[in-house]
Amino acid sequence: MSAAVFHQPSLARRIAPVFQGFDGFLAFAVLLLACAGLLTMYSSGYDHGTRFMDHGRNMLLAGFIMFVVAQVPPQRLMFFAVPVYVLGVSLLVAVMLFGITKKGATRWINVGVVIQPSEILKIAMPLMLAWWFQRREGQLRTLDYVVATVLLAVPVGLIMKQPDLGTALLVLAAGMSVIFFAGLSWKLIVPPVIIGLIAVALIVGFESQLCADGLDWRILHDYQKQRICTLLDPTKDPLGKGFHIIQGMIAIGSGGIGGKGFMQGTQTHLEFIPERTTDFIFAAYSEEFGLAGNLALIAGFIFLIFRGLAIALDAPTLFSRLLAGAVTMIFFTYAFVNMGMVSGILPVVGVPLPFISYGGTAMVTLGLGLGILMSIARAKRLMQS
Repeated sequence: MSAAVFHQPSLARRIAPVFQGFDGFLAFAVLLLACAGLLTMYSSGYDHGTRFMDHGRNMLLAGFIMFVVAQVPPQRLMFFAVPVYVLGVSLLVAVMLFGITKKGATRWINVGVVIQPSEILKIAMPLMLAWWFQRREGQLRTLDYVVATVLLAVPVGLIMKQPDLGTALLVLAAGMSVIFFAGLSWKLIVPPVIIGLIAVALIVGFESQLCADGLDWRILHDYQKQRICTLLDPTKDPLGKGFHIIQGMIAIGSGGIGGKGFMQGTQTHLEFIPERTTDFIFAAYSEEFGLAGNLALIAGFIFLIFRGLAIALDAPTLFSRLLAGAVTMIFFTYAFVNMGMVSGILPVVGVPLPFISYGGTAMVTLGLGLGILMSIARAKRLMQS
């Protein structure tokens, strides 16, 4: 009688289930953008200390976070919604009371390590609102949208008070995306949009009076007023507040159709572009790769956004659909605001370009967002299989 022989599965077969269900199209889009980021960071930051190596390390960390979060089912993510939101808001209140102030802004707190709690809300906000609308599924009333608006307004108000307009804008966009995707009526959306457009037209039309020295806008901090006025006419202070916008536009324009070539950007390497590895890295990229490179980069972001929306559309639950849609719109807001401010069509705010700009905290947030999208896509594919 022969003994039974048991064959141990190969390493590849043991690892395969961990990667099963991953969205290949989303991973491909991220890979392309990450390669563009590494290429740009090497050119703009090779002589800027260890920026290139640190950027690569941050990308690996974001990839690891994405992989870990992707293993968590959406139902489990739902469990974290309320605790993470409450923790984030509590830390924002603690920042207001005991925060660390740098350059006139109180955005950080020491909890053993120094952290910026507002970053937590970029993910906690859509998680919380998606959880709320999931609980109200099938019985949504006007009051439910009012509650959602309050849940959104509290952290946005606390972040604005720090002040941190860029992060407040991202948190607001993430929260409004959930409320919109939950079925908010167009009758409630159109009036604020019209009011906003009228306000912009009035600001542009009366720019000389509104931006006069000594005029207090009251609802905005003085530095925020200066940013808007600088956007409207950066030539008023070309060596001061308008320097960023002017140099960014010069770099973008000098790139022409095909760009000056990799590592050939004069505005970049002669250090005319301020913050060339962080907020204004798009100007450095545009100078070296030109309009053709810009169109390729924008196409990469469009592909990523459409893939994220496709994942949201196919998600099996309301919570998953709202969360995937909101996370996708975070990527859109990041890219649109950064490119807009560098191009001189939006005020300068501290919003990085996803995968391209240097920044550890922002990269971790992106990794979390990608992990959530992968988790939702993976749950759908595993369910089908």
